[in-house]
Amino acid sequence: VQLQASGGGLVQPGGSLILSCAVSGFTSGPHGIGWFRQAAGKEREGVAYIHSSEGTTLFANSVKGRFTVSRDKAKDTVYLQMNSLTPDDTAVYYCAVGWPSIPLLESEYHYWGKGTLVTVSS
Repeated sequence: VQLQASGGGLVQPGGSLILSCAVSGFTSGPHGIGWFRQAAGKEREGVAYIHSSEGTTLFANSVKGRFTVSRDKAKDTVYLQMNSLTPDDTAVYYCAVGWPSIPLLESEYHYWGKGTLVTVSS
């Protein structure tokens, strides 16, 4: 199983960015895809979740109303649309796959991709 997160970069406060997570080699049926982030000196935190078949989504309070998550089943890709970005959103963003009972808890996920850095700065 391979996950590849991409789309990170430098964006000004108030700006938007779309991250992608391409999943390959996963054949174990319906699953959850989580987006996590880790800022410098802080623990990794869950920010968004989507179920691969039901499309159910969940967001951390810190991003609710600003971030959306979607998936393209044909491309096995999940997207994280991030709007109204602030410097507090600066972090390395990761995507992960699993069958979480608690969708934003990182220990519930089995497969992780390498992160992509998002920097929000003027």
